[in-house]
Amino acid sequence: MNKKDRKYAYFSMEVGLSAKIPTYSGGLGVLAGDTLKAAADSHLPIVGVTLLTKHGYFFQEIDAGKQISEPMSWRIDDFLTPVDAKVTVKINGEDVSVGCWKYEIEGFHDYKVPVYFLHTNFEENSEEAKALCHDLYGDGPDYRLSQEIVLGIGGVRMLEKLGYTEVDRYHMNEGHSALLALELESKLQNKEKVREQCMFTTHTPVPAGHDKFQMDLVKKILAPELYEILAEEYHMEGQLNMTLLALNSSNYINGVAQKHAEISKTMFPNYPIHSITNGVHARTWVSAPFAKLYDKYIHHWKEDPYSLRYVSNISLSEIWEAHQAAKKRIIDYTNAHTNVGMDYDFFTLGWARRFTEYKRPDFLFKDLDRLNQIADKHGPIQVIYGGKAHPKDEGGQKLIAEIIKLGENLGENLKLAYITNYDMYLGQLMTAGVDTWLNTPEPPHEASGTSGMKCALNGVPHLSVRDGWWIEGCIEGETGWSFPTPEDLYEVLDTKVMPLFYKDPDGWRQVMRKTIMLNGSFFNASRMVNEYIKRAYKNGEY
Repeated sequence: MNKKDRKYAYFSMEVGLSAKIPTYSGGLGVLAGDTLKAAADSHLPIVGVTLLTKHGYFFQEIDAGKQISEPMSWRIDDFLTPVDAKVTVKINGEDVSVGCWKYEIEGFHDYKVPVYFLHTNFEENSEEAKALCHDLYGDGPDYRLSQEIVLGIGGVRMLEKLGYTEVDRYHMNEGHSALLALELESKLQNKEKVREQCMFTTHTPVPAGHDKFQMDLVKKILAPELYEILAEEYHMEGQLNMTLLALNSSNYINGVAQKHAEISKTMFPNYPIHSITNGVHARTWVSAPFAKLYDKYIHHWKEDPYSLRYVSNISLSEIWEAHQAAKKRIIDYTNAHTNVGMDYDFFTLGWARRFTEYKRPDFLFKDLDRLNQIADKHGPIQVIYGGKAHPKDEGGQKLIAEIIKLGENLGENLKLAYITNYDMYLGQLMTAGVDTWLNTPEPPHEASGTSGMKCALNGVPHLSVRDGWWIEGCIEGETGWSFPTPEDLYEVLDTKVMPLFYKDPDGWRQVMRKTIMLNGSFFNASRMVNEYIKRAYKNGEY
């Protein structure tokens, strides 16, 4: 495809394409990768722009229960192709050279979507400028703002340098890339034309998740000609609010679940915020045993995940056989890396996400005596944990230590394992292999949540607080279960989940089948991208 035919540009601070390319920290980046993969499947004329991070997010080690953060080591040239192109951005009065590496996502029928990873690793750059492509979400506001200059301003200039001169729509995935609007305004000299070209997806209902920079820092680091066009409407209490910049620069704005859109409207009441609920890329997240099963009965599921509703024609025994094969993979991995000694036949819960206080990883253990009673009454319970805490989040790191310590003091019928370095590879193993996925955020802090969607593609039901996507996906007792408090969680486990798993195998397998049929077929990235096409990308004209 001619570069001038690429009508859409998707900007994201992080993009998760593979565990081998560690340029992502978690859900935001993996969602971006799934979006671009689904765009390739849909033959959408789009190009991706993100940052290259030489050290990735971080490599996690646990020493005496304490998280240790180390730089990731990976060979960039094993996975990305260098591009002979260079642009310049001004950061803190210095001309900084920006280059890029390229990765091509291959969709159906040989259609490819290019993703450009921006970097500053050039000999002419200062050591400080070179370091901007080292760490994802690096330390300090000056580092972060400088990275966002590279992404937003450098990204627009790089696309033009590479020949993408007919872009109609710039999609900002979260506010990190909002400075691209200033670059466009400096060229177009017309704010309304900028709005016509920009759209914005917000991902967080937590105020702390919206980037803000002190204006004196912005004035120091940003190029003077761009600082001059920063309107006061982008300021808030003496700060540049990147979300406000994105909101004011876009003519289409969306949250990532219906509830999240409602919460976003209360945070930013003067803006029309729509909702497009997230989805996950089916081919990426369906486990090998289930892919084989779907290939046998649902021939077009990869191109049309909505056809997974035909799983109703697959026998319960075959669904269970595929699940058992997936379950053995995660149990074997867990035993090999934690020495906990988990069993293939015991009920297994999975909990994995960023460790931070509002996600409440310790929720399940609020009443350990009650949990032990449930396990003694119905059958053993195994719990597998995964997820990192941000290196600056002391509360999150403390929670990791508490969970690990809990695993040392459980009853005879309770087992707990914590797996280090949770990534896309482990995410695929866990979401496909546990019996039920546990989600415990403090409402309304879960914007969407996508782990449970990955589970649904593999017949794993959800056990969750009603927040994010689960408000839309929960059909009580059919695709999973919900609860508001720890006491309610124990009641659901005691009276519904555990008896069904241990005493009514066909009933359990019917829940698995309905989970695929109702949730797996809908909460996927193909549906999500088609909604973006119809509602945000030029009303579907491409």
